[in-house]
Amino acid sequence: MSNENFNTLAAFAVVAQERSFTRAAAKLAVSQSALSQTIKSLEERLGIRLLTRTTRSVSPTEAGERLLRTVAPRFEEIEQELAAMNALREKPAGTIRITAGEHPAITVLQAGLARFLPDYPGINVEIIVDYGLSDIVADGVDAGVRLGEQVAKDMIAARIGPDMRMAVVGSPAYFAKHAKPGTPQELTAHNCINIRLPTYGGLFAWEFEKGGHEVKVRVEGQLVFNNIALRLESALQGLGLAYMPEDHALDHIREGRLIRVLEDWCEPFPGYHLYYPSRRHASPAFAIMVDALRYRGP
Repeated sequence: MSNENFNTLAAFAVVAQERSFTRAAAKLAVSQSALSQTIKSLEERLGIRLLTRTTRSVSPTEAGERLLRTVAPRFEEIEQELAAMNALREKPAGTIRITAGEHPAITVLQAGLARFLPDYPGINVEIIVDYGLSDIVADGVDAGVRLGEQVAKDMIAARIGPDMRMAVVGSPAYFAKHAKPGTPQELTAHNCINIRLPTYGGLFAWEFEKGGHEVKVRVEGQLVFNNIALRLESALQGLGLAYMPEDHALDHIREGRLIRVLEDWCEPFPGYHLYYPSRRHASPAFAIMVDALRYRGP
């Protein structure tokens, strides 16, 4: 059956239920004359009168009553199903894939997802821990996490974390044998725990800034790791100096297990941002996640 016939039957059902061309026309948002012509055309195609018309009322004939009993419940079922589809749309669902380094995955994403996922059981999130600055478009990932200064200009970025600071730390046992460095350059005389990141093509140079003066120091030492946990544990064991986000070290510093040095050379810098392609059509699930992760201050 054509769409036109469906529309005609729906129009007939409304007229028969309302028992008025005037009320039915208003409900269907059409003119009374157009609606009357639609019903007349239906009767002519079927070869039978469906409505009895008087100057004051409209009522279904026996054939009209039979047709109404047949089609009206079907249209009600369709309307109910469409309403159910709208309900599904209002309860976002889908899988979102995010690539992020170990630190933002643990300190930002994990906490943020825990806040909103319980309210949206239809949303699934996959976190891919990646230490490189991967191409999310080429990798088929929905979004990535980077420091604000690392987000490409052609990406949309939403801030999801506060400003950050780095910390250089060592154990009391280490400093019992070595003098504390007073400048970043003096780190070259220390046993430093190196960081290997694929993005930087090798060992990461420790970055410092003071009064607008930036310094990068390539340190040396007996240990090289590509994650934070091993660097922290090695520093606690007195095996060298470690360079890491300060939030991982603050509790140990406060409790005396680690000693911080070069603090005046570790200035704050823009924190983590969720980024995604500007041409990406954001699904309701993705939009809700971005809003839930968005940083709104302390």
